[in-house]
Amino acid sequence: MIEQFNLAFQHIALWFSDSALWVLFLSGFLSATLLPGGSEASLIATLKLQAYPLGWILVVATLGNTLGGITNYALGCWLPNRTQSSKHGHKAVAWLQKYGFWSLLLSWLPIIGDPLCLAAGWLRLPFWPSFSMIFIGKALRYSLLAALFFGFF
Repeated sequence: MIEQFNLAFQHIALWFSDSALWVLFLSGFLSATLLPGGSEASLIATLKLQAYPLGWILVVATLGNTLGGITNYALGCWLPNRTQSSKHGHKAVAWLQKYGFWSLLLSWLPIIGDPLCLAAGWLRLPFWPSFSMIFIGKALRYSLLAALFFGFF
């Protein structure tokens, strides 16, 4: 049984190691969940390879990071009791209550971005506008990082 597990793990590892885009996608996804991590190094490494078109790199990084944010949104939907006392509220909840799904444009920010997505699900903000704002914010982030990498700023 352990040999079968090792063989399966080896096949999965080889499958993912064949493409830097998979690594970029997974890095983006995991860094957008509540787990610690960052995807900037994966983005820069993939850009340095010069093996893929810039558009594909940005799309893969953005999709991975957006799906990670949506995972936090879904986890927030599972949390009970969405009523919150204003004096004990978290900043993410306060921003979402004040600005609505528009504050999800800031979901790319370190420290506050993950709780914003979680709080959006917890407050039951509409899914598609939330998804759109998360996607746009993350796309702008990766576009800016790529522009910095190529020396546009």
